[in-house]
Amino acid sequence: MPMKRLLVLLTVVLAVLVGAGVFVLYPRLMPVRGTPEEIARAYLAAWRAGDLGAMRVMVADPPADFAARHRRFDAGFRVASLTVTAKTLTRDGEEAARLAFEGTRRIRDLGPWPFSGTLRLAVRDRRWQVLWGPEVLHPALRDGGSLRLTEIKVPSAELLTRSGEAMPKDHAAESYLADLGGRLGPPVTGWAVEAERAGRARRLVTYQPTAKRKVRTTLSRPVQAAAARALDGVREAAAIVAVRPGTGEILAVADRLDPAARGRGERPRRAAFEEASRPGGVFQVVTAAALLSAGMTPQSTVACPRDFTPRGTRRIANPGRAAHGTVSLAKALAMSCDTAFARQAVDRLGGGKLAAQAAALGFGRRLGSGVRGTCGTPPGGAAGGVRGLPYDAIGHGAVRATPLCMALVAAAVRNGTWHPPRLTAARTARALDKVRPKDVPVPRDVLSGLRAMLRAEAAQRRLAKGSAGHMGGTRTDAWFAGYRGDVAFAVLVKNGGPPRASALPIAARFLRAL
Repeated sequence: MPMKRLLVLLTVVLAVLVGAGVFVLYPRLMPVRGTPEEIARAYLAAWRAGDLGAMRVMVADPPADFAARHRRFDAGFRVASLTVTAKTLTRDGEEAARLAFEGTRRIRDLGPWPFSGTLRLAVRDRRWQVLWGPEVLHPALRDGGSLRLTEIKVPSAELLTRSGEAMPKDHAAESYLADLGGRLGPPVTGWAVEAERAGRARRLVTYQPTAKRKVRTTLSRPVQAAAARALDGVREAAAIVAVRPGTGEILAVADRLDPAARGRGERPRRAAFEEASRPGGVFQVVTAAALLSAGMTPQSTVACPRDFTPRGTRRIANPGRAAHGTVSLAKALAMSCDTAFARQAVDRLGGGKLAAQAAALGFGRRLGSGVRGTCGTPPGGAAGGVRGLPYDAIGHGAVRATPLCMALVAAAVRNGTWHPPRLTAARTARALDKVRPKDVPVPRDVLSGLRAMLRAEAAQRRLAKGSAGHMGGTRTDAWFAGYRGDVAFAVLVKNGGPPRASALPIAARFLRAL
């Protein structure tokens, strides 16, 4: 081939290759139209204006029924108006971004329905576009979820704090108020927006008619807020119940013992009032009262060996199998010495003395209908008489308690009388109960010694000045019961481990907030 023809052929081939490369690279050399901020804000503006056509143009591969979906949603939920506000935009590389937004739909004749969501954006065909999915309408529609507006029954009376205020936000007492409201009068019809996914429903917002009747409860707004905030950040299921020692009025109930129900959007159980469990070492307050009544004093000496085996029963060991030698009764209580209390119960509390003391502090008593249930299970049940006595004495036998029950024990020590609890004013409680449980005085010789022991322990734990209390627990659950001023309370942390690391810090936060 002559050299000239070869050069011509090479020139043609090179031109073809260069042209092809330019053709392939041309789209990527074109500038991207717009910015994610511009398209996101334009989309939200069109959504606010109800311009479905403009919205559709900004969506990459919109579904054929894009506009129809929006119309069905608004019609199904009776949406009268919509506001949406852009929040923070986050870039995910060069060609992807997401914008957080908040919105409020106003449901006709009912009220506002706030929600929040995320608008995903990406570069498609060299321009920023919205990646639309049903979750843009509402995040509950993600992954096949559904929403519905449904009729519900709600209490006819509005329940307020003792001072006539609304309950604090996230007060963690919803189940108790709903239960009480249901017995103050027939329910009325309300509405709720509910989300459902995988067969589990979750209530997002509730609308109820203006209550014709307002009822003050005994709950104190500042004490309720202190209890609820003391549980903030606690991963384990936990509860705080606080009462007024001189009256039995329930000042606060912050119950997060049923987190699974909350996660499903269901009403949690009233576990702090109704679900009794082993109190473990915190029950030693009751045992100490019985021992003082039997003639001991806080200064009486007791042995606190590593372990103790009652005749014919299994061995009892201190936590960590710690041995403390001979100590005072007050010191044994502060250390939650199981072996000391078990041994003293065997030696001094036979013949039903422990059971009688527990009954005087409310165990087994029927509670008023404003509260409902019973205050725990007294000693001497299935564990059986003498054989069960040493285990009951340390809260590991048949005895059971609720946080309410232990709060009432602390209140009785503080006031000198066990008062039946109530959630309403005395007049309303009498109307609900017909026959109120009776008050039970605590012997004075028991009170002075027990108060001194609890004050000493609180000081040792470096709790707020003027506090008194005792911590204890089982192998899994942690408890604290105590009082300060005119507030007595109990803390329970399920699966909380050592009380020092779980129940005690919660009690300290609660006391600081009072």
